[in-house]
Amino acid sequence: MHLCTYEYQGQTDVGLVRGSEIISLGRALGGVLSPHQPMIDLISRWAAFKDEVAALREHAAADASLDDVHVLAPVPRPGKTLAIGLNYLEHVNEHIVGESRTVPEHQIWFPKLANAIHAPFDDIVLPRISQMTDYEGEMVAIIGQRCRHVPADRAHEVVFGYAVGNDVSVRDIQKRTSQWTLGKSFDTHAPFGPWITTADEVDDPHALELRCWVNGELRQHSNTRLMMHNVWAQIAQLTQVMTLEPGDVIFTGTCAGVGAAFNPPKFLRAGDTVKVEIESLGSIVAHCVDEVLG
Repeated sequence: MHLCTYEYQGQTDVGLVRGSEIISLGRALGGVLSPHQPMIDLISRWAAFKDEVAALREHAAADASLDDVHVLAPVPRPGKTLAIGLNYLEHVNEHIVGESRTVPEHQIWFPKLANAIHAPFDDIVLPRISQMTDYEGEMVAIIGQRCRHVPADRAHEVVFGYAVGNDVSVRDIQKRTSQWTLGKSFDTHAPFGPWITTADEVDDPHALELRCWVNGELRQHSNTRLMMHNVWAQIAQLTQVMTLEPGDVIFTGTCAGVGAAFNPPKFLRAGDTVKVEIESLGSIVAHCVDEVLG
């Protein structure tokens, strides 16, 4: 199933996407979802709602068209958004001026802070303080249950679903220190969506084609099977450190073809359009605009 968060006629709701239509789950489930975090509430209680939502897909009348709503990030305010760096060998090996890379001995993790979470079709804002904003197409995993110390061979049990993401990165700020948080957490720099594809509809999350275009030029093309640390290994590592909660978001790494690797670099500029597409999960599209202070 495809589950989205959207605004329609002044109200925020969670919906079941059926083709080009949306079925309001807030209405169909009788208003029982939390008004503050409806998607996280739905994920947390999915075992109770799954069969009812599946039946709605077959029989319910649509409440709106996708074209008539504002699609938001599926989880607009995740408790945690974590991202892994240098997780595709081809990305480790691509030449970026001023960098010397080796394969990391351990998984490299950083947070993308809450202000970065962004709707899948809204504008990406290019910050005034840098001319080095870059794109990184990635698969995103959404956690489905509270978990700690999950072994890799059971990690699939705690994934609720998957989405398409763009780990937008401001390279000069990112590289100022060994800690990447600031360069990865500018406003609007974690768009993902357009919906959550539930895990039961993804036969193998490690066999999906990933592509990213800028202004129609194919910049990134890879497959999730080429991750050095797959989603199960990522969850096993993270849950040794922290408790993951329903609705937590994991950006699972990008492949070769980032703007910084071109000669000369191809950083994002106002007017550019970035599209990220992942097989079976859909696509997200954003226009780039310069930051304007109000």
